[in-house]
Amino acid sequence: MDPQALERLGLLVVRPGALLLSTPVFGAGFAPPMVRVGVLLLLTVALAPIITLPPDLGGASTTLIAMRELLIGGALALSVRTLVAGAELAGHLAGFQIGYAYASLVDPQSGVRNGVLSALYANVTLMVFLAVDGHHQLLRALAASYAALPPGAGTWQATADLAPLVARTLGTVFVLGVRIAAPVVLVLFVVEVTLGLLSRAAPQLNIPVNASPIRLFTGLAVLATTVAVVPDVVHASLAPVFQLAARVAGALR
Repeated sequence: MDPQALERLGLLVVRPGALLLSTPVFGAGFAPPMVRVGVLLLLTVALAPIITLPPDLGGASTTLIAMRELLIGGALALSVRTLVAGAELAGHLAGFQIGYAYASLVDPQSGVRNGVLSALYANVTLMVFLAVDGHHQLLRALAASYAALPPGAGTWQATADLAPLVARTLGTVFVLGVRIAAPVVLVLFVVEVTLGLLSRAAPQLNIPVNASPIRLFTGLAVLATTVAVVPDVVHASLAPVFQLAARVAGALR
């Protein structure tokens, strides 16, 4: 096979490959390898007619183009990663308040030990993402990125915008996590204050010993009541997160 043709084929798969490997909704690193390779090849074949590679390839030029393609694909995957990270933060906040800070399991999405509520919120977020066709929007954004950011070394003139965009992304994770966990955290805060007042007014009740079941029951009741609101919060955050990811990718022009 012609080495230059092989080099061009390799550049074609970098951007969609980075997107598939970095996005939990497409299996990330835990889908079967053959499935990931098959999806990547199908996606590359579908996108090939709209991709125009620069004619002058070779050496440092190809390396710079591949690095830029990798960063753009990762920036597009940032939208889903931001949603999942916000949901996991919400699980950590709510789990700490309820008393589930030490209850963990192996999260199938990340492959590491994660809190029970973090895994719950993260999986609900992914289900909502699929239910509202977020994966279709992600693939359309990938196709549109080739028109806005065609493969090439780029000028990197907007790199200075990356720092505030990264800071805004981290802020979005925090805001989303607090919005999801707020009902549980606020109710349990009121419960903690009430228990503290009772322990001072009636020390014979031994509140420090009996508070754990009260905290657990109240937290689970609030969680069961408010978990239905999580899809609405995730859906409302979908468009801003996509816009933020597009701006991060645009900073790599």
